[in-house]
Amino acid sequence: MQFTQENKFLSDKVEVSLTNISYEIDLYNTSLGKRWVEALKENLRRKRILEKNFCFLGFADSKRDLSHLVRELNKHINQINSFDFDPSYRYIHPFRPEDFQYSASLPAGICHEDGKEMEKPGLRLKHESCNLLHRYFEELQGTAWKLSEFYKQADIQTRYSIRQLNNLCHEIESWVLSYRKKILDPDWVRPAQITTFLNAPRHDLHKEDFELFKNNRYDRELGGVYLHWCQIGKTLFEVFRDEGGTKMDEVTCSEINHQKYYSGEFDVEWGQSISEDSHDFKRTEIARFKDWLKLNSYDWQEPRLSLGYAKIGQINLEKTFGNDFRYKDLYHTLSMNLDITKIKVISDESIFCDYPYTLDSDDWQNIQIKELMK
Repeated sequence: MQFTQENKFLSDKVEVSLTNISYEIDLYNTSLGKRWVEALKENLRRKRILEKNFCFLGFADSKRDLSHLVRELNKHINQINSFDFDPSYRYIHPFRPEDFQYSASLPAGICHEDGKEMEKPGLRLKHESCNLLHRYFEELQGTAWKLSEFYKQADIQTRYSIRQLNNLCHEIESWVLSYRKKILDPDWVRPAQITTFLNAPRHDLHKEDFELFKNNRYDRELGGVYLHWCQIGKTLFEVFRDEGGTKMDEVTCSEINHQKYYSGEFDVEWGQSISEDSHDFKRTEIARFKDWLKLNSYDWQEPRLSLGYAKIGQINLEKTFGNDFRYKDLYHTLSMNLDITKIKVISDESIFCDYPYTLDSDDWQNIQIKELMK
């Protein structure tokens, strides 16, 4: 990522405490970085609830495995089905783990030729169920700028369950992809940290912010900190991957949004670094993506399409894990510390918020529902 600022990093730093370790984020000295950290400070000042059930994704060894996630999903589906919408909403059938993942008994392995993936389908993600689940969520919730009539009339428990359709859909996707990697290619699991707060205000991105998407594009760096997607819908890159590069129909087009907000929330890449410059498969994927964009009348160079991940900072990995850490040791350490206990902005006016509750607490869902009632 290229920077022209004389000072690469802001003086403000972010410290995140996990169960028994902590790490420090250096923030890039950009206009967005300055505004983003102010939004984060406000989330901490207001003690907005951290969404811990949608935080550590793609950790294949987590007890939040596919069976657990599908059980949670069906609880929320039952809540939605039991609400008396007017007009009525369709009945959502419960899901099974096998709806999201192909059987381990099928041929499995790495496919080195594009378009041949289903010759070895074992343990792969079933995109159709994820797409269906995401469509339920979008119909029931609406968009950040136009809530659906279903969501407006729902009670607080049902609204909470609607929100979980989206959270669990993405968590299921991440777990299945990482579990397959753990079995077939363990050095390339794709864990991540999604750091979101309930009721975090959204702010419009500025014109110059969109250049950050172009600067970074789809590179992902271990310990990289990226702007969180804080709106409803799918990006063009997600649709390209889900639909296999085919021309989009009207229904698919209706699901697409381009990032236009920031919220003081952030994502952390905990998988090994991948870039176009260093990896042939990434170069090939982006070339195919560019062809697909052209097929669907989109311009790769248009900044307002937000084509990429806007990188806002980088974790000082050596400070937490040592100068000569190995990736498998980093992954193992993180897997033992999947709980955020405090977030602190270190600046002239240090601001922090403690997050004492865990997902083992009996009342963690009630804590979140109470926050949503605000």
